[in-house]
Amino acid sequence: MWLRLRQIALVAETLAPVERELIDVLGVAVCYRDPGVAHFGLENALFPIGNQLLEVVAPVQANTAGGRYLERRGGNGGYMVITQCDDHAPRRARVEALGVRIVNQFETHEFRNMQLHPKDTGGSFFEIDEQYGPGAHAPDGPWEPAGPDWQREKHTERVSGIAAAELQCDDPAAVAARWSEIAELPVVDNTINLDNATLRFVPCNDGRPEGLGGIDVVATDPAAVLNAADAHGARFGEQQIQLCGLRINLM
Repeated sequence: MWLRLRQIALVAETLAPVERELIDVLGVAVCYRDPGVAHFGLENALFPIGNQLLEVVAPVQANTAGGRYLERRGGNGGYMVITQCDDHAPRRARVEALGVRIVNQFETHEFRNMQLHPKDTGGSFFEIDEQYGPGAHAPDGPWEPAGPDWQREKHTERVSGIAAAELQCDDPAAVAARWSEIAELPVVDNTINLDNATLRFVPCNDGRPEGLGGIDVVATDPAAVLNAADAHGARFGEQQIQLCGLRINLM
């Protein structure tokens, strides 16, 4: 069984300015706005980064889970690590055997979703999904949450993939071990290697509580990204920028 990093979700107080920054700095484009998130009091936008997706959600009404998460973490930031598997049933059985609660799930004709409770995983929201249908398991195959033709808006002139997610934790070793149990993958030095990316578990060191603190992005034109980040006041290091409260390391 394999497990891929397929999507990273961010949460923002307001969608439009974050959307503009992502487009201007990373050179990406919106591929889809999911009307289904309105059920949760949210609006969203999805952006392809190579064969993976970056999503931003923002609350449009009071007392939403996204809004409470913004309050808990003190503003915009990382929200969810969303993975794709090739066999959902045993993944579901594993989660149930470990006593991990599922906070959201849905099934359609071609998609299975399983979002795990962060209090039972630690670190961040951890989601395991499977796509069905023709070409479903291809790296650039269909992905229902990103709409019917997300590939048409794939632009790789500046960035071409998400290579890692960094989760800051009160106890990195314990959270890494928990995610390792769930993913059924080994953990070495607080790191788990997925099929196409790495999950790193690090201490909380930026004054914010546990959460998705950063990602590594493969940059095809790092100079263009950094120049655009400078224009937005979003450069935070030699090869690091910050967008939507998320550290982005250029690889």
